[in-house]
Amino acid sequence: MSIQIYILSKLMAEDNYPYKLKKELSDPIPFDKIGDLTESKLYYHFESLSKQGLIQQVEVIKEENRPDKQVYTITEKGREDLPKKIYELFEKANKLAEVIVGLMFLRYVEKSHIILILERKLESLHSKQLQLKDIYSHIHVEDTVQEMVDFADGYISDTIINEITWLENLIAKLKNRDIYES
Repeated sequence: MSIQIYILSKLMAEDNYPYKLKKELSDPIPFDKIGDLTESKLYYHFESLSKQGLIQQVEVIKEENRPDKQVYTITEKGREDLPKKIYELFEKANKLAEVIVGLMFLRYVEKSHIILILERKLESLHSKQLQLKDIYSHIHVEDTVQEMVDFADGYISDTIINEITWLENLIAKLKNRDIYES
């Protein structure tokens, strides 16, 4: 879904073709390599968005000794669905890392709605943290296994604390700054 959000958001700004968007993803930070985005994956998502009626081909640029460039534009349905896709990305995400692309395009959604989604996720993490504390306080195992139980407890607890910290940081940034207003 992140790739489709990226494509739709870029097409909101201007008509474009897949290869150019892939090049933009790799400069200056090679997000295409970090996210293992191949040209075939990118073209697959262009095709999928086209079948959904969210984008359409508007031009084919022909150049000698080069492949044709299929230029796409976002449709009215695509403009309507982009915010829905961004909200869905935030709703379905299990980790903050899964919404990074969505964060880049918050200008297409209501900031207050995103904050509410993030606050619900934060509340859920706090509940999970309390549940895990309770579970670990009731675990009684042999001494030979206790070291691994302590390891698992530490790892899971630290992971949740880290996610809570970053979520709180993001929510504060969104609340305290007029960024990405739609």
